[in-house]
Amino acid sequence: MEVTARSAVLNNSTALPDTYRWALLSIYTLVLVGGSISMSLMINILQSNVRSVTTTAVINLIIVHILFLLTVPFRIYSYVSGDWRLGQGFCRVVSGMIHAHMYLAFMFYIIILVIRYLAFYKQSDRMEFYRTLHAVGASIAVWLLMLIVALPVAILEYGSTDSDNTTSTDTYQCFRFGGELNEPAVAIFNYILSSIIIIITLALTWCQIWILAQVYRTHGNLTFSHQEFWAQVKSLCFVAVLVVCFVPYNVFRIFYVKNMRDQASLEGVNEVFLAVTTLSCLDMLTFVGRGSNSPCRAGHCSCLL
Repeated sequence: MEVTARSAVLNNSTALPDTYRWALLSIYTLVLVGGSISMSLMINILQSNVRSVTTTAVINLIIVHILFLLTVPFRIYSYVSGDWRLGQGFCRVVSGMIHAHMYLAFMFYIIILVIRYLAFYKQSDRMEFYRTLHAVGASIAVWLLMLIVALPVAILEYGSTDSDNTTSTDTYQCFRFGGELNEPAVAIFNYILSSIIIIITLALTWCQIWILAQVYRTHGNLTFSHQEFWAQVKSLCFVAVLVVCFVPYNVFRIFYVKNMRDQASLEGVNEVFLAVTTLSCLDMLTFVGRGSNSPCRAGHCSCLL
């Protein structure tokens, strides 16, 4: 009886308030449903020109989204049931996937936007690999690089500090691995990583605005009826995803790491901001429209090429 009472007190002290729990449930449910629809609608991109560098990057981005979506039902389960019985190791995998998704997706967004910007400067419709095999090889190289760098760190370090505090019956403790942030090296690494994401996003936003200004300067009053303008609007959609989904979390992340003494009161907010990054799974819905001007038609998605 004493052990049970002690566990109940521990669970109550570490559980997220209902406000945050329902907010997280709403976000992850939206991501799971909307993301699944988004991915199913974009499967036809596999029928398009896979030698296109942009298309290859988008396919990889879709794979990143799908891999993360496979873990979302377990997050929903944990918040609904209030109980985690799937083991600490699997808890670390599910927890780590949300960060892996954010960084991998961010990397592919950068690749997509840089390629589209280079195509604009070179006045080229698209940039292509010489052969389809080259596209496959480039994709494998990027994934191997990320796995070689990130996987050992995630397996050996992620959640190790808090492993003694994680219990199989405490759902919210499962997703609480903030203890590592008390380590100076880890804190500095988070400062650097978040700052890089913010700076790169701002740089890409500035480039996109400058390109749109150049298009308007070239075409004047005919800008809105010109194909180049709408091509850049599609790039602007990717920039908007970076600004809306990734920047808020990383700005707050800097504040969160700096104020680790208030970790208990800020952890719920941090979890919500982190959940917002997963809304990027809805990005492909941006390119699904109606009518003859729909970017996705005739078995391919021209907006992504």
